[in-house]
Amino acid sequence: MAKAATQAKGKSAYACSECGWTSARWIGRCGECQAWGTVAEVGAPKAARITAGPVSSPAMPIAKVSAIEAESRPTGIGELDRVLGGGVVPGAVILLAGEPGVGKSTLLLEVAAQSARGGERTLYVSGEESAAQVRLRAGRTDALVDDLYLAAETDLGAVVGQVDAVEPSFLVIDSVQTMAHPEVDGAPGGVTQVREVTGALVRLAKERHIAVVLVGHVTKDGAIAGPRMLEHLVDVVLAFDGDRHSGFRMVRATKNRFGPSDEVGCFDMVDTGIVEVTDPTGLFVSEHAEPVAGTCVTVMMEGRRPLLAEVQALVGPSAAPQPRRTTSGLESSRVAMVLAVLGNRAGLKLTDQEVYVATVGGVKITEPVADLSVAIAVASSVMDKPIHPGLIAIGEVGLAGEVRRVGGLEKRLAEAARLGFTKAIIPADIPNRSREAKPMDIQKKYGLRTFAAPDLRSALSAAGLA
Repeated sequence: MAKAATQAKGKSAYACSECGWTSARWIGRCGECQAWGTVAEVGAPKAARITAGPVSSPAMPIAKVSAIEAESRPTGIGELDRVLGGGVVPGAVILLAGEPGVGKSTLLLEVAAQSARGGERTLYVSGEESAAQVRLRAGRTDALVDDLYLAAETDLGAVVGQVDAVEPSFLVIDSVQTMAHPEVDGAPGGVTQVREVTGALVRLAKERHIAVVLVGHVTKDGAIAGPRMLEHLVDVVLAFDGDRHSGFRMVRATKNRFGPSDEVGCFDMVDTGIVEVTDPTGLFVSEHAEPVAGTCVTVMMEGRRPLLAEVQALVGPSAAPQPRRTTSGLESSRVAMVLAVLGNRAGLKLTDQEVYVATVGGVKITEPVADLSVAIAVASSVMDKPIHPGLIAIGEVGLAGEVRRVGGLEKRLAEAARLGFTKAIIPADIPNRSREAKPMDIQKKYGLRTFAAPDLRSALSAAGLA
């Protein structure tokens, strides 16, 4: 019995390097995080006695802890400060991830230059480009500042040496996947290397109160490359995305320990670099000399910011047995659902018609607020009858043909009224005790004529398409 117990104690175990899940035998896929190839053999866990050690600072009542060191500093770029919650906090670690060529390095070089212009000594470490290549881009974007230091390193030890020499208060690492920890096995960009490099940089930031920005790669699915633990280690996670065929870019906060995590910053890529766009609404609404059939404007919410977006539809006869349904900027499943509701609840037959639906300016609408505008745009195209140019439509369409309410209605209508729209079709199911303003209150407050539509038929009638 004693021998069997000894063998059981010394038996090997298997653990996932991503989430720590353990198993008695090896399997190819983790049973917890479902990652492939991350389960490896480890020693059997042993109970260890923890002895008291020296503390970095004594504990004190939370009200007596000074918050001065955690006050944010503006970056000089208003749209980025909006996403960060006011600016960069000393000692914070920020991860900025995006697709190749979207403009991550260009944006961070501009942020580093603005930080240096504000009197903060800044160090930009490039692991993907040589110092000469970054210098050329800095000359093109007017980022040549005396307090901005530049280094090209891929070894983490060399990066720490550069930090010791420059003593910056702001550090940019481009990118974390190119850095290698000298005491860790594995190629740069691997799971172990990324985890250890990020952990070392987090400790460096906290100990020296340096604001650190890490550039991260993304996979083909758009997820941040590397272990999931990477997002848990950092303080702020920013997603930088945009259409390849358009200069418009958006920075979204998916995690923020120092501010809101639902804000969005807007930028535009130009020949001289990247500039912030404080009022991007006009980018997603086209101007027509005369009213055009098949168009309708809605108001979407990007974070807490309302943005007007135009939906365009083109419907024509098809000789194919299965008419084509093509969408751009909208979820194809939701557009197909709206087309089915139009046919079954509003009497609009589209079974032998080809339907093309797209947004203007390359914007992507993921919330269901665009359902009503899609339905009106499609009906307008079928009847070849334009709607009133000052009309907007806000609402989700249900399978029963009802028009459902959406959040932030008053904020959406206020933005539409600010930009000169005069009529709005909105859902009718606004509860009396809701925090949203009632249609009559909105009409009095913003001078916007509203029509509360209970179903799709009444909405089409209000748009003059019945």
